[in-house]
Amino acid sequence: MGVVKVMEWVPLESSVFTSAAYRGDARQLYLRFQDGDIYRYFEFPRQVYRAFLAAESKGRYFSQHIRNHFRCEQVRRNQGSRS
Repeated sequence: MGVVKVMEWVPLESSVFTSAAYRGDARQLYLRFQDGDIYRYFEFPRQVYRAFLAAESKGRYFSQHIRNHFRCEQVRRNQGSRS
């Protein structure tokens, strides 16, 4: 996943996520979870990304405004993750 390595990842203070990255040209959000898995969310508006970064609880914001609201795919599975 070349694009994953070259993106600018923002570290997050969260019990759910370690970092996030946003590709404005493609309107894609990338989230790295604590277990190392990375997911990409499509047609993701920049203002929602900014609101996510500003949220006091990233996990709560994710549950209320991102999960099940945007098409997503798993980009990378951590080698230690369960199948």
